[in-house]
Amino acid sequence: MTEPTIGLASIDIVTIFVYLVGIFVLGTFFGRYVQNAGDFFIAGKALPFWAIGFSIVVSDIGAMDFVAVAGATHKDGIAAANFDWIGSMPAMVFAAFVFVPYFWRSGVFTIPEFLGRRYNAGVQIIHATIWACFMLTMLALMMWVAADKLMYTVLGWEQTRTVWLIAFVTGVYTFSGGLSAVVMVDVVQLIVMFVGGLALLTLSMWEVGGWTALRTQIEAMGPQYENHFRLLLPHDTATAFPWTGIVFGLGIVLAIAYMSGNQTVVQRTLGARSEWDAKGGMLLGGFLKSFIPLMVALPGLCAVVLLPDLTDSDSAVPTMIRLLMPPGLRGLMFVALFAALLSSVDSTLNSSTTIFVTDIFGRVKTLFFGKPFNERQALILGRTLTVTFIIAAALLAKTVGQAEGIYIFIQTALSLFQGPTLAILLLGIMWRRATRWGGLAGLVLGVAFCFVLNYTDGLFPSDDPFLFVAWWSFVFALVVTVVVSLLTPPEPEEKIRGLVWDSVVRDEEMQDTLRDRIS
Repeated sequence: MTEPTIGLASIDIVTIFVYLVGIFVLGTFFGRYVQNAGDFFIAGKALPFWAIGFSIVVSDIGAMDFVAVAGATHKDGIAAANFDWIGSMPAMVFAAFVFVPYFWRSGVFTIPEFLGRRYNAGVQIIHATIWACFMLTMLALMMWVAADKLMYTVLGWEQTRTVWLIAFVTGVYTFSGGLSAVVMVDVVQLIVMFVGGLALLTLSMWEVGGWTALRTQIEAMGPQYENHFRLLLPHDTATAFPWTGIVFGLGIVLAIAYMSGNQTVVQRTLGARSEWDAKGGMLLGGFLKSFIPLMVALPGLCAVVLLPDLTDSDSAVPTMIRLLMPPGLRGLMFVALFAALLSSVDSTLNSSTTIFVTDIFGRVKTLFFGKPFNERQALILGRTLTVTFIIAAALLAKTVGQAEGIYIFIQTALSLFQGPTLAILLLGIMWRRATRWGGLAGLVLGVAFCFVLNYTDGLFPSDDPFLFVAWWSFVFALVVTVVVSLLTPPEPEEKIRGLVWDSVVRDEEMQDTLRDRIS
């Protein structure tokens, strides 16, 4: 295969320029509709289901997924695709019918705010701080991965300048238009991402001779590749994807916790114009997610054959873009990856700002001064933090982005708090006897238990045991929450009314109130 020159042809540069200008104009256009904090953080509760579904997918699947999932597939095989098949679709259906209606009906801006209402301020602030730190880390990581693995590999652009370019473009329209701008830009970017991703898949499969030829060539490369086509790997596999971890840790805990408790995903449903749109958006997102592994995992598998000497698995897709795609298509794929990047950055930026304003600064102000921010104060603070966070992420990008094995790094970080989060969310909604002290103990002790499990050598067969950590921390947090709740006084009826399953389903007065509100 001939090594092409690093860079882009004139047609590619024009394509990228038109795209960047169009996204910038579209994003800033929605700034005229932002009059208060509700408009900025949850789009004034005016989002239709199709925009929500598109935005959920493109917010969750960014350029980093094209790089990281393809890298994990190149290294460990097709089992990595389970994070979108087993790890997304069933969980999104569950979230649509169990969690989303409660979040939307409660009128909250964030998941920590819901937990604060159900339990207490301690649960809200601790959960918000954990998520805010994670999202700031992810923001820096996404920017550096795009600058280093994508821009530098494909174009030869200097990484630091690229980071600041990304910060400027996403920062301006997120600052201006809030969630409305983010979602509407995401709609356009999903279409671009699908076109570019399917183009890369088609070229990759054509180059290797199709599925049968791909499988034959990889299996002939030696025993180290014998499991590359197994969706469920043995329990004692040395990789991070044993079937027990995939089924229990991913399917039951990480997937549901991510789709039901991730502010970046759920915030779109909180901005829905109706409960039906909130549910429908999540279900549409689940359907669209079923196509993602074809675009992000299979090219990584093709790279095993096309790039046999590749030492850095995370460079598989950027290198194939440079090698396989002709002028025109290379610019289109570059735009697709840039679209995926911007959608993830803007969503994470908007969600982290929302959490800080609502659940950290806002809650602390209420506790110490007796009243929350008014609409104008919250809007000003939200926009100020948007600028602060994008600058902080750009400054931290190089330091955070140098972690090896990006996908494993992300999933390990999530496993350190997702299990306890799911436990207190489930019990909070399904069990009226769960108390504020039970939820606080389940969250704090559960997260501490995660660190014990993750950093104790020899407990699990894999060197990267994040799936087992997620499962056992979930079980531990469930037990702790139940035990502490039974040992403490029950919550008053007026506190949990409308937040617990039977208080909504069986309470006729509450049903009438909800019907009036929805109409």
